[in-house]
Amino acid sequence: MNQPLSSQQRVEAALAAAGIAIEMKVFPAGTRTAADAAAAIGCTVAEIAKSIVLQAKASDRVVLVVTSGSNRVDEARVTALLGEPVSRADADFVRRKTGFAIGGVAPVGHLESPAILIDRDLLQFEHVWAAGGTSDSVFRLTPAELQAVTGAPVCDIKQEQQP
Repeated sequence: MNQPLSSQQRVEAALAAAGIAIEMKVFPAGTRTAADAAAAIGCTVAEIAKSIVLQAKASDRVVLVVTSGSNRVDEARVTALLGEPVSRADADFVRRKTGFAIGGVAPVGHLESPAILIDRDLLQFEHVWAAGGTSDSVFRLTPAELQAVTGAPVCDIKQEQQP
């Protein structure tokens, strides 16, 4: 009998199915936060494609916002884009709906297909780094590859700094 794929294997399989060749990097010290990942990789925090999981309040669907590691997500903007109120998902919801633990949520390979939005700020980089399904794995891809593999629209979803 076949064993179910691990979180990291689901990510690798989804990327391979889309024709995107990546090299998964594992950092034993962990890449749980955008700052941890940037320090381990040697890139800026902004180059981290941070996966934020939200919960659509009425439908209970998963909403994934892939944002620059230096940005905060504006939930009101996400609500306006989706036409449904959203809120931060708790750890149980994230694990149950995506199959990933917080700190390792990848942009692909989810148990349930999420509604996905991509932060426009990620487009300024030649490459970005995303979680590989575990809290110690990451992979590099171009913003165009990220958009192609997710099929997600690029949106202005960052929370603006208050003066």
